[in-house]
Amino acid sequence: MQPNKILVILFIALLFFYGCNQTQPTPQPSPQPAPSPEPAPTPAPQPQPTPQPSPTPEPIDYTTSDQKADAVDKSLTASNKEFAFKIFKELNKEDNDKNIFISPFSISAALAMAYNGAEGETKKAMANALQLDDTEIENINNAYSDLIASLENADAEIKINIANSIWTSNEFEPIVKKSFTDKLRSSYDSELYTKDFGNPQTANDINDWINDKTGGKITKMIGDIDPSLVMFIINAIYFKGDWTTKFDEKYTKKDDFFLSSGQAIKVDMMSVYGGNFSYYRGDNFKLGRLPYGRNKIAMYIFLPDEGVSLDPFIESLDKEFSEYIKNMWQEHELEVKLPKFKIEYGKKRINKPLEILGMQIAFDKLNANFTGIAEPIDNNIYIDYVDHKAVIEVNEKGSEAAAVTVIGIGITGSAPGDLPPEPPRLFVNRPFFFVIMDDRSGSILFMGKVVDPSKN
Repeated sequence: MQPNKILVILFIALLFFYGCNQTQPTPQPSPQPAPSPEPAPTPAPQPQPTPQPSPTPEPIDYTTSDQKADAVDKSLTASNKEFAFKIFKELNKEDNDKNIFISPFSISAALAMAYNGAEGETKKAMANALQLDDTEIENINNAYSDLIASLENADAEIKINIANSIWTSNEFEPIVKKSFTDKLRSSYDSELYTKDFGNPQTANDINDWINDKTGGKITKMIGDIDPSLVMFIINAIYFKGDWTTKFDEKYTKKDDFFLSSGQAIKVDMMSVYGGNFSYYRGDNFKLGRLPYGRNKIAMYIFLPDEGVSLDPFIESLDKEFSEYIKNMWQEHELEVKLPKFKIEYGKKRINKPLEILGMQIAFDKLNANFTGIAEPIDNNIYIDYVDHKAVIEVNEKGSEAAAVTVIGIGITGSAPGDLPPEPPRLFVNRPFFFVIMDDRSGSILFMGKVVDPSKN
């Protein structure tokens, strides 16, 4: 290569190098929006010991936001609510010194299925006990169908499973009316099973079904099957929901809970500070609403004032319950303390409370009339028993509950005013009553009282 060409090439290279160092880097993005590598996103702040108020809940119509809730639905939920308080008060008379927990919905739904087979005086008695008045059975069934669908789809953040089943013995199945099973299948989505009731495996199969439908919370309801039993009508309900405003585990500490006797016991007391909760101050009690998920289902806690006995309070609560709920939607920033607790109530035979409510004839072997189920020639069908069991666990995250109602069908011959200033705290440190309710329909799913959180 000639020397002149070499010099030219070197000169051009120097110019290129010099120019690259002097010109602005317009082709490159500025440091702020540099696409690669992007700074790692700032980690979301962890929950503080003092939680901030929960996000504003989506607005809902607290009378009924469910488009399926027509006049019959409202009538049904009103009837179920009245029945709920009546059956609870009867159970409270039997177990007034114990923690009690039931699912009035489960009991009502199971009895409503059996009601489809009742006729004559038995039908009238069951309607009276269930507070159904003269509502046509078709309307009741349609209302339950809509209500079950509504509850199971109430909130994507809450799990509610409702299951129904009919178990019939091999010998009894041929005479069971198809019209009866068709109604239960279509309106209650009842699963139908025909089994050998003399085979011990049948009880295991039923218990396995119950275990599955209650999320493993209730494992055994059926023991040896009595030869007089020919059918089981079963409802199961399972609920699991996280609090909209969760309790911080760091603030759960041993604290005093005062029993009815005045004795103080130490319990694990949860706390939340600065949360927004609906609150109502009555003449002799406080009422707090602790919502789950997206604010459509909530636990309502009724805390009688110090010196006010819980049982007389429960006796009178049903008269004003709906009014209290209706008037409490204003939210307040509250400090809430609530004990962690578990309740396992039952298996409880509830024949006697149902008889007191007017269902005696349904249990009468000779006079019960369930010819809507079947019409055996020389025998009579009756309700042998109604068993119920319910469990609940309440902790910092939320609540998990389940309940089962089993109806054993037998056959004879076989075997307020102006509110005072709201206090800033709701300390649940003495016996209290609570319900878990769907605010859209007004359905009470579960109901209980806690007299001693340290006992199951």
